[in-house]
Amino acid sequence: MPRLDQASRIVIKIGSSLLVDEHDGRIRRSWLHSLADDITLMRKGGCEVVIVTSGAIAIGRRHLDLPPGRLRLDDSQAAAAAGQARLVHAYQEALGRHDTGTAQLLLTLDDTEDRRRYINALNTLNRLLKYGVIPVINENDTIATHEIRFGDNDRLSARVAMMASADTLVLLSDVDGLYERDPKDDPDAPLVEQVDAVTPRIEAMAGRVRTGDSSGGMKTKLIAAGIATTAGCHMVISNGHVQHPLRAILEGRPCTWFIAKDNPAGARKRWIAGSLKPSGTITVDAGAHAALNRGRSLLPAGVTGVAGAFRKGDAVIVEGPDGVEIARGLIAYSRDDAESIAGQKSSEIERLLGYRGREELIHRDDLVLS
Repeated sequence: MPRLDQASRIVIKIGSSLLVDEHDGRIRRSWLHSLADDITLMRKGGCEVVIVTSGAIAIGRRHLDLPPGRLRLDDSQAAAAAGQARLVHAYQEALGRHDTGTAQLLLTLDDTEDRRRYINALNTLNRLLKYGVIPVINENDTIATHEIRFGDNDRLSARVAMMASADTLVLLSDVDGLYERDPKDDPDAPLVEQVDAVTPRIEAMAGRVRTGDSSGGMKTKLIAAGIATTAGCHMVISNGHVQHPLRAILEGRPCTWFIAKDNPAGARKRWIAGSLKPSGTITVDAGAHAALNRGRSLLPAGVTGVAGAFRKGDAVIVEGPDGVEIARGLIAYSRDDAESIAGQKSSEIERLLGYRGREELIHRDDLVLS
């Protein structure tokens, strides 16, 4: 069974029902401060943390004095705009008690599916983590439509975990985990402590579980589990309605773990090698070929040819001097820019392109030898 204190990078998803009091719309600051204390202890142990949070609409509707019940779409968007600043400020305050910086990223599911937006979001995420800042990710509800109506932050958090190459995804929910039968109908229904694969039998259990205030429900949590575990990321569902919810998991509070069969790096390499259709070809010289075989990144200096129509973040084939495929990878530049810097030193990139891009044409983490 995985353990949170063994994780190197985790994504924590927090629902509105945990963060915001349903009666008065106020942020549960005591609970949030206890979560910040848990996060601080994990960071001291060397773990990087990303937060995916709901709550902007729930907070904003109070400040706009909107009526209870389901909101019209335009009122939901207005509430999100009013609540986002207050939501992020609450995280800044809670984590600032530990001298921890935060930064807000607004994403939608579409941002995780479009390659260019995906790459840009990933670069921002990795940069923030490098600087020791905790990214606080919220759905961009001011412009979103489908997400507001269906409340699928579970799936968004799984996409973020995949994007960030996290090894653990924590869904703090209002239930202890997945039960074999609905515990409201059968109080003796056993909790499923470990799921090794999301099978039809597991999916059938979700159909009979009611999750109270959770807008996504258990079905979207199982969808999230499928996304996360395929990306090499373990996932845990736990009841967050306790002080210090991460510590509670570590101390053995009932929960459900979904087990990944691979690690994030291995899953990503498999995805690059077999799941993406290449959009172009990069030809390299003998020196670059040898460097790739030693586990190095592909630098522009070793490139002798560029072909195809690709954009930043697309998959490309890498060929050796004899025209034989030697690798596949995700390229950091568009076709035109790659052609402009081919054969040049990395120090010349800014002069040639007019902006300072990555030193590598394909980073070794984004490259798989054939």
